[in-house]
Amino acid sequence: MNGLFTLNKTSFTAGELDLELMGRSDLGAFANGAKRLRNVIIAPTGGVSRRAGLRYVATARGPGRLIAFEFNTQQTYLMVVTDDHIDIHADGALVATLATPWSAAQIPQIGWTQSADTLLLTHPDVPPRKITRTAANAWTIAEWSFHEDDVVVYLPHHKFADDAVTLTPSATTGAITLTASADTFLAAHVGLRLRLGGKQVLVTAVASATQADATVKETLAATTATKDWEEQSFSALRGWPISVCFHQSRLVIGGSRDLPNRLWLSKSMDLFNFDLGTGLDDESIEFSMLSDQVNAIRAVFSGRHLQVFTSGAEYMVTGTPLTPTKIQVTRQTRIGSPVDRMVPPRDVDGATHFVSRNGRDLREFLYADVEQAYQSHDLAMIAKHVMKGPVDQDYDAIHRLFHVVMEDGTLATLTIYRAEKVTAWTVFETAGRFRAVAVVEGAVFVLVERQGVTLLERFDDDINLDSALTGLQASPTASWGGLDHLEGRTVRVLADGGAIADLTVVAGHVTLAQPASAIQAGLAYAHEIEPLPPVAGSGQSIAPGQLVRMVLAHFRVLDTKALHIDTGRGSTPIPFRRFGSDRFGAEPPAFSGDVRVRALGWNRNAMQPLWRISQDVPMPCTVLSVSTQIKLAE
Repeated sequence: MNGLFTLNKTSFTAGELDLELMGRSDLGAFANGAKRLRNVIIAPTGGVSRRAGLRYVATARGPGRLIAFEFNTQQTYLMVVTDDHIDIHADGALVATLATPWSAAQIPQIGWTQSADTLLLTHPDVPPRKITRTAANAWTIAEWSFHEDDVVVYLPHHKFADDAVTLTPSATTGAITLTASADTFLAAHVGLRLRLGGKQVLVTAVASATQADATVKETLAATTATKDWEEQSFSALRGWPISVCFHQSRLVIGGSRDLPNRLWLSKSMDLFNFDLGTGLDDESIEFSMLSDQVNAIRAVFSGRHLQVFTSGAEYMVTGTPLTPTKIQVTRQTRIGSPVDRMVPPRDVDGATHFVSRNGRDLREFLYADVEQAYQSHDLAMIAKHVMKGPVDQDYDAIHRLFHVVMEDGTLATLTIYRAEKVTAWTVFETAGRFRAVAVVEGAVFVLVERQGVTLLERFDDDINLDSALTGLQASPTASWGGLDHLEGRTVRVLADGGAIADLTVVAGHVTLAQPASAIQAGLAYAHEIEPLPPVAGSGQSIAPGQLVRMVLAHFRVLDTKALHIDTGRGSTPIPFRRFGSDRFGAEPPAFSGDVRVRALGWNRNAMQPLWRISQDVPMPCTVLSVSTQIKLAE
């Protein structure tokens, strides 16, 4: 029995599907999904296009992280955090460099937040830092300084010793001796502040585990032994803050090395003042995230509510406004966040995207008005194969693309548009390994490791090569320089928009066979579009083992200058004359319309798609839809 029918693929809005779903043709995502989508982006409207190339910006000092700093709507900066340094870039140029205390091994655990001209950075083993823009391209870096009033420093305190341990002061003023009822003091206590009965003293020397000298900062109430004492929460001895954000005009600190499940909120409108006072509405707040398991805080995020992401669960902190008497903490979901590094949660249209602790999920933490609670939907449910140990992420709101850097060096990219129920994954690959990503005012920057060197690059819609540079000369020239970062490598050169050649960089230069006025030079990358195997259409069904043959396919393309299609006999470029022109110029014309391709041969492999697009030609390519005429045979 023979059959002839047409399959119409009008959208790719389900993205690349996991191979484990190849038997689930009943899923709605199957009709709009693909088997393989590499180095392409999916538009919310359904079309798929070759991704933008990467423009070379600078050579970084080494591996690190990227932090966006938006001073105002006119001035934005990119901070490149590497071993003991931060390089600050603006408009593609290096404008400042700061010495920092974080080693390359510590950088993955850095947390940060920004307010106006100040960036706060935290690490559990390093005193937190404050980076401030003091003037145009002028920056300072310093340790946090908590609010100080006369001799009192209003920083958080906590009793790390057993509750039964007492301290006995030898006097109520001046230089005193503190005697502990059990081993308490360590050499590292020198320089730390203790609080006895709510009054501060400064430890000046440690004589033994039970005795220390101190200077009284506030007159003590008595010289009797007391269990009412605490030491400062943050120190080299006890560790430093893990995460930080701003919420309802308060500075929120989430967790520290030795107090991983504790949350601190500063006084309202007084960001570095953590005076608990008497519990008035504007005074600071402090509490532990108690549960049936140890939930170490990994991130705090200001959204619709204060959101707390821990190693084992997600919490909502409510209060209108947040006050010491009105605050409520409610566990919402039990997913957990990574503990080996900080992967910052990101806001996407009111939802918070975070990576699960197992590294296999990208979760959407979204408040549901009906349930009056948050839910954590898995955005990678049908594309688990792209989640290969996320290490960094950021959101490009202009293109509606959520980028996730993976441990294997790929960049998984999600087209997300909740209103239209679009959740589509693709994977970006390059001649190297993606290491970090940050979006600065619509510009997507990445750190890419190429042959042992870390480069700072930016996605550029006008480029179709990676680590690329462009050049323009009034008079045609054959020798082009500036490619020192690709020394000794074979690069692809696009000259005057049409002529393509592979050349080797020597002394930072490439030499063209013919002079040109404009070039792009960089590393080639291939984009791939491979559909799912045919399963059904027009009331027909394909039985297991049934022979299938593609007779004819119509590809509807938009502003496309190069198209290579493989129907089972190898990738074949579609001649320009099929686009309605027999003229071969230096720069091929962009074409929009339908391209018809015929095919021969039966397909006996049920997992083998009937066509695929694979090309590394550095020219635009956009496929809007594909209509395939298929013949069946027993």
